Parts: sequence; C-alpha cells; structure tokens
Amino acid sequence: MAQSSDLGYEHNRNHVDTPMVPYKAADSSNTTWVVERTDMSPMNKGYEHMQEQERLSGDNDGNENRNRNVTSSSTTTKKEANGELQYSVDDVPPWYTTIALGLQHFLLMFSGVLSIPLIISVPLCVHSPEAQTHLIATIFFVSGLVTLLQATFGIRLPIVQGGTFTFLLPTFAILNVRGPCMTFDPANATSVADAEEFWHGRIRDLQGAIIVSSLVQIVLGCTGAIGILLRFIGPLTIAPTIGLIGITLFSVAEGQMSTHWGIGFLTFALITVFSQLLGNVQLPLPGGKKFPVFTLFPIIISIIIAWVVCGVLTAFGVFPDDPDAYGYQARTDINSDALKNSPWFIFPYPGQWGVPTVTLAGFLGMLAGVIASMIESIGDYYACARLSGAPPPPAHAVNRGIAMEGLGCLLAGLWGTGNGTTSYSENIGAIGLTKVGSRAVIQACGAFLIVVGLCGKLNAIFSTIPVPVIGGVLAVTFGMVGAVGFSNLQFINLNSSRNLFILGVSLFLGIAVPHYIHTTENAIDTRSDQLNQILTVLLETSMFVGGATGLILDNIIKGTPEERGLVKWIEATTVAGEEAEEEETGSHSPVYNLPLIMGLLRKWSWTSIIPISPTFHGFHPKHWRKSNDSEA
Repeated sequence: MAQSSDLGYEHNRNHVDTPMVPYKAADSSNTTWVVERTDMSPMNKGYEHMQEQERLSGDNDGNENRNRNVTSSSTTTKKEANGELQYSVDDVPPWYTTIALGLQHFLLMFSGVLSIPLIISVPLCVHSPEAQTHLIATIFFVSGLVTLLQATFGIRLPIVQGGTFTFLLPTFAILNVRGPCMTFDPANATSVADAEEFWHGRIRDLQGAIIVSSLVQIVLGCTGAIGILLRFIGPLTIAPTIGLIGITLFSVAEGQMSTHWGIGFLTFALITVFSQLLGNVQLPLPGGKKFPVFTLFPIIISIIIAWVVCGVLTAFGVFPDDPDAYGYQARTDINSDALKNSPWFIFPYPGQWGVPTVTLAGFLGMLAGVIASMIESIGDYYACARLSGAPPPPAHAVNRGIAMEGLGCLLAGLWGTGNGTTSYSENIGAIGLTKVGSRAVIQACGAFLIVVGLCGKLNAIFSTIPVPVIGGVLAVTFGMVGAVGFSNLQFINLNSSRNLFILGVSLFLGIAVPHYIHTTENAIDTRSDQLNQILTVLLETSMFVGGATGLILDNIIKGTPEERGLVKWIEATTVAGEEAEEEETGSHSPVYNLPLIMGLLRKWSWTSIIPISPTFHGFHPKHWRKSNDSEA
C-alpha cells in the first residue's frame, strides 16, 4: 500500500529491542512501520529530534487544521494503493453492474465446476444422464453456498469457491479399491435399481473421506495453526507459490484451447483488445454520463462474441460431426440433448445419496488433497488481496478463510458433490483484468451458482459454451495469476546470490518434482498404499513443492531483512504494521471485519485469544491483558 508523503519515521528509544516501530503522524490517520536502527548517525538523530519536537508543538487550532487534511490524505493513499481499480473490496457497484460482473465471474468458473462431475461420473459408474445432471446441480449449488459464506463470513475477499482438481487423484484411488463398474440392463427395472445403488455406494465412500478430512482443515483454521505459518512467510515464499499456480494451470488452458486453436485465440485476442487496448473507451449514456464497458466486462463480451461465432460456424457445418475429430469441441450443439431432457428444477439436499461411509485409506488419501488445497489457497488469498486493493490478510483472516474452506468441504461431503471446495485462481486473475475487486460482485456470483444449481435448464444452457472459448479465457486469467505471484519479487534484492538461489531452486523443484511423479509409474513406493497416496498427491502439487522449498530455504539461509525483501514488503503491504497496530490500539482493518457483530467482539475481551476473531491478538497472556486494559 502506498504511503503518504507526509509520513515520517520515529526512532523508538523505549523499545530498543523491537525491530519494527509504529509511528502515527499527527497529520495523518495512517501508521508507518520502520526498521529499528541502532547505528543512526548524529545527523539522522538530530533530524528525528527536530521531527519529534515539531510533532509535539502546536496548539489546538493547528491540530484541527491538520485533522481536516486527514481525509484528503487517506483518500489519496487509498487511490494510490488501488491503482486503476474501478471498485475495491468494500465498494458496492450499482445493482445492474453487480449482476453483470457476477455473471462474468460465473461464466469464468463454469467450465471448471462443470468438468469435475463430468470427470468423476465415469469412475463413479453413474448410470444415466438424469443422475449426472443431478450430480452437476449439486456441485453448483454447494459452490454457490460456500462462495457466499467465504465472501461474507470467511476471508471476506472477492474469492470464488468451487470444486478442485486436487481431490481427483485420491478420488480415483478410493474408487479403484471398490473395483470396476457393474453391467446392467437399461430395460430391466431391477437391474437399473441395482446400478443406481451401486454408484450411490461409491459416492458415499467419497463423502465419508471428504467429511472427515475437512474436519482436520477446520481444526487447523480455528486453532490458528495455519496463521502461525504466516510468521515465516515472505516474498520468497509467496512469489514461487503464486507463480507456480499460474504456471501449473497453463496446461489446463492449453488443453482446452487446443481443441480448436482458432476459436481459442479468437477469445484470447478479444479479451486482450477489450481489456488492454479499449480499456479507456467509455460508452456514452443519457445525461452526459459515461460507462467503462470494456474495462468492466472484457471477459463476458469476449465469451458472447466467440460463442456466437461458434454457433454460426456450427450452423454452416464448418466444424466436424465426429467426436474424435479436431474442432468438434467448438460446436455449440454437443449438449443440446441435455437441454431438452433436463428438469426445470432440482433440489439437492444433505444425504441425498445415503449415509456416508468412512475408511482409513480414504481419509488419509483425501487428507493429502486437503493439505495441498490449503497451501494453494493461502497463495490465492495474497494474490486476491493485492489485486483487489485490500491489505494483505492478517493471521485471523487467513485462519478464518481456511476454516471456512474446511466447512465448505464438509458441506460438499454432506450434500455429496463427490469433491471438495477451494479458491478459484482463474477468478482472481479476472480481477486484474476487470479492475473490479468488489466483494458484492462475488456474492452475486455465489447467488448465480445457487440459482443454476436449482434450475436444470440453466445448467444445460451454459453447458453449450464451447470448450476452446473457455480455454481462451483461462489462458489470460491464469497468466495474470502467475504474473501477480512474480510481482512480489520487486521487494527482494535480485542482485543477491542468496535470493537468486532460493528462487531458482524453488521454481525448479516446483516444476521438476511434480513432473517426475506424474510421468513415472510407481515413483513413490514406501510399501504403504496410504502413505504412497499421500506423498504422491503432495509431491504432484507444484505450488506445494515450490512454496515449501521457498519457505524452508528463506528461513534457514542467513540473510538480512532488507536482502530478503521484508522491509520493503512490510512498508508496501503494511500487513505487519496493521497487525502490530491492532495490538497497540485495538483497531482493525475494516476489510476483514465480520459484519454485524464487531461491537460484541470488541466488547468481549476473551475474543482476543480466538484465532478466527478479528480481535485476535495472539496467544501470549500479555495480549489478553492488554485487550482488557484497553477496554477498561
């Protein structure tokens, strides 16, 4: 976050052992944190003494004049921090803009959510299109519900929640234990009933594994175990973690674009033109007002244009009819039967497939997916905060976000989506393109997901979006995610061989180890199937390998705070300053405050030791006593 030019530095003479010292200027509402220096020159000491005397001098009229400038200074600082954002986290666009932007985010994540039930339907042995439609509706409904919970009561950043590919490997392993699918006669009612019970039993195994492993995630978040990890995270951990998220996801975008490169590049080009070349073009409205249509809606406009082009080319027979031929996935009539046969309304409910079953092997395998998902989500939180104009999430916000994702996995297990939930990186990348980081937009997206989950016909309509169109969108958004990750390198000393070593090794291992595990049969053999499964899932996750490598090396290899980028990172993000300011004054960043109950949380002193509370100060007794003293 940019600092106002009128903020100064103060040498703390009373706490010489404190590395970071808060100073709130008399004419600013902001707090600057600086590194404690014990080797200050006489000139610096004299200058700071003059600053101190100047701050202490003046009468009430002078203070009032300075106070009148606080709002202007704060506003300038906020605009500098937000850059070109049209709407930041707490801003609420007009209702029609909110709906349109929410629909844009929905369309962006639609393919990812839809692909998961389509992928797992085969090993689940789903026996009919109607059952598959019900499974699709369930994951959309739960994704919308968890998105609303996360954006409103969880991390409170504009992050969409949905199904995750991280859970697919343990899913396949669990289903392989149950053996192959059974054969049945569609004309025989008894055989059809047996086939339905067969796949219900298989998904109940997944439900049990997801439910139990989600409890571990909830505990890690609620106890603050994840927040403790943040004390050791710096730019050299965040950069490879977020960067590798984008790099890893490139293969997903390439796989979808390659179904028809022409349509994929058309979508890619349209987004580039609208977001980068026509971003300053505004549509005139009645009354002399102007609307930045291309800045706000580059993705949804591009999808509509490419969708229409595919529809016209399909009608003229340009694309082949053979499902195995190149270009077939660009057709818009592939799922036309689903539109005719799908019901108007579907009502998913907990336990709709029966009582979940739990096995140790299933739990341990799915737990690996949960751990990998948590590491990825922490990187997503920082990327989202940076793009949406919010301060980086403090420990209590990350704790709450991880706990809410655990609750989301728990709900997914109860409803029976066959998968868990996690943060969607592609939607975070869209924030950088649209310059809209509003929480209200993501809440609107969550509402869209719920409505689509309840309406089978809407499910079918959106399923006609061609695969290469979605691939073109993902190519841009995944690139934005990777770029945001590597932008954190601006804070470190890139002339330091130490930093270059850590960065290079983190990226290399983050790419090489997952590639080896993925391409080598029986790469992990510990003579324990459960342990093999856990290690395979973790080591196949590039952001976990790269992020963990960066975290370990950055903390064990000696380096100064300036060399590691911690000083500039703290000054730019003010995350450490805000957390320490909370300890000193009891104030909190409003972005991460919970709605409606902040008055009660501040009133109850015991909430300062609850890791998911915005009033959380840490577990040390002095923090709890300080909270009591401040309220007294």
